Amino acid sequence: MDFTPLFNESAVIQFHAACAMLSLCLAPIMLWRRKGDRLHKILGRVWVLGMALTALSSFAIQDIRLIGPFSPIYGLSLLTLYSLFNAVRYARAGNIEAHKSSILGAAEGLIGAGVFTLLPDRLMSRVFFKGIEVEGFAVVLGVSAVLFIAWRIRPKRAPSV
Repeated sequence: MDFTPLFNESAVIQFHAACAMLSLCLAPIMLWRRKGDRLHKILGRVWVLGMALTALSSFAIQDIRLIGPFSPIYGLSLLTLYSLFNAVRYARAGNIEAHKSSILGAAEGLIGAGVFTLLPDRLMSRVFFKGIEVEGFAVVLGVSAVLFIAWRIRPKRAPSV
């Protein structure tokens, strides 16, 4: 792992990457640990803030312009902000199923965007897989697919009484 390419980028890209990595590290903890306790709420607030800052900072990154000054990632960022807004709104209203659905949508977007930032010849691919970018991406794609399938087919817990 060589963070030099990241440190050679603008402060906006470094900030965006830091917020995304924070959110990515917290995502499995948030998805697999016990829900509703104090730690869940604290980590959830940090995760939502990290996700929101990741999405907002993406608008300042203009390296990929496919539609005039716009990047397709902006659409994902808008969808993420919408999901986060709804997740907080639903949690405050006590609609836990809708809250969970909004959080899962945002988390899946984070993971999907994260996988594609690791495409060979992209910045984060050079950071994490210098010299083995194609192989590194293939492993990440495979592991992500397995984890996604495992997450989707896992047995659901019965509600506690």
